[in-house]
Amino acid sequence: MRRAIRLLIDAAPPAACVNAIATAVPGRDIHQAFVDWAEPRLPPRERKLFRRMVERSDIAHRWSVHARSPVGAGGFYENGAQPTTSSRMQLYAEAAPALALDAISRLDFDPATISHLIVASCTGFVAPGVDQIIAARIGLSPSVERLLIGFMGCYAAVTALRSARHIVRSDRRARVLVVTVELSTLHLAAEDRIEPLLAMLQFGDGASAALVSADPRGFVLGDGFAQTLPDSAQLIGWTIGDQGFLMHLSGEVPGRIGAALGDPDMRAALTGGTGVETVAHWAVHAGGRSILDAVEHGLGLAPHSLEDSRAVLRACGNMSSATLMFVLARMLEHGITGPGVALAFGPGLAAEGLRFGPVA
Repeated sequence: MRRAIRLLIDAAPPAACVNAIATAVPGRDIHQAFVDWAEPRLPPRERKLFRRMVERSDIAHRWSVHARSPVGAGGFYENGAQPTTSSRMQLYAEAAPALALDAISRLDFDPATISHLIVASCTGFVAPGVDQIIAARIGLSPSVERLLIGFMGCYAAVTALRSARHIVRSDRRARVLVVTVELSTLHLAAEDRIEPLLAMLQFGDGASAALVSADPRGFVLGDGFAQTLPDSAQLIGWTIGDQGFLMHLSGEVPGRIGAALGDPDMRAALTGGTGVETVAHWAVHAGGRSILDAVEHGLGLAPHSLEDSRAVLRACGNMSSATLMFVLARMLEHGITGPGVALAFGPGLAAEGLRFGPVA
């Protein structure tokens, strides 16, 4: 009987834990330069509104891989230049691996122990992929299994972590390196309309790296969830044009999110049926102040419940898939003391997330 019980325990899937998270941003702060460039492009009657939205954005810094101000003298977008998509992808091929490697270098691990590599990135394409470039440069084994998650947008970090969890639960010996890297500032467009300029106002560059394994350190990854809002496909768009990737972000998004989160079935999906009041940590993708306000109000959260997300927004802006990892990194640094929910929104309009908690 004891042997049978032991066999059952050994056969049970192990808990998958995020052991460590490291983050990196480039060295150039381009937020004010963008504001100074964008405002004169607008008709005079819209400039006052733009300034008010800048002040309300709760963003103080956004970082870019561009070596100099991209809209200044000698910059990538000097005098309203519209670089081709191929030139933007050339810069992506150089800068994305470099920024990802910066984040990876801040982790303490032996590359020889890594069995799987997952990379999420939606702001560029290169082949061999960023995953292969990273594997070669840090000396991963040629037998490492790789997964590249592309063009999923802001919730790709959730997909990456869920995939890492599945891998570890199927093989307790697995050690997964999870990387997100986004270079949103490669896709600035010379617009003179307020809606796309306000959308571009949100975005910056960033990267993260995380270790996921069965080692009981850090925090435990729980079940994932996914919900696509009905009749919402037109609200967020990310298409490839001849002059970069073109973002469409409808002003209806916050309202739709807030309404969806008020639905009891949606709340049950987020919390696993335990109720919003049982969640100690809300790691919400910092897609913008209006998004965070919508989540806070839609779920009826107490003030300061999203402070980690708001702090990331102030310091870095929206870094697409990397953003949620920055929020989780702050939480891990402070300490995971109870049940948590990680939540992000993106094209679909879909809400993707997973539950997490302290190591037992």
